[in-house]
Amino acid sequence: MRKLQPEDLGDFLDQPKCAILATHFPNGQVLLSPVWQEWQDGGFTVFIPADDAKSKHIKRHPQVSLVVAEDLPPYRGIEVRGQAKIVDWDLGPIMHRMAVRYQGAAKAQDFVEAYKGIPMECLRIEPGKLRVWDAQDELGESE
Repeated sequence: MRKLQPEDLGDFLDQPKCAILATHFPNGQVLLSPVWQEWQDGGFTVFIPADDAKSKHIKRHPQVSLVVAEDLPPYRGIEVRGQAKIVDWDLGPIMHRMAVRYQGAAKAQDFVEAYKGIPMECLRIEPGKLRVWDAQDELGESE
């Protein structure tokens, strides 16, 4: 198996692909949530409403998993398992950048305006464990 790194995926992480974020309920069950994501500086940035279940889960148990994968060839993907940290970053530029990426430049500012006044949190998820694959790679090791 090749030990792929995120940069081996070409433009994959620049595409507007939703990630699936896994957080944990108090009883141990997993909540899977689609989220917008941005890979930068060796980790994912995600924003969520401050009163969202995901936020409550992370404050109680910050261990999360996040996966972004293609459903068409070449079936590239990345999985990060690690601790989600709520970071005090200026969320305006991050939300705008992601809105441009996911909705296009014409709709980005309207998206950002629609969320003004809604408390949001910025999550940073850096790999504790990192798994990267494509069609030429085996789909991963069991752990």
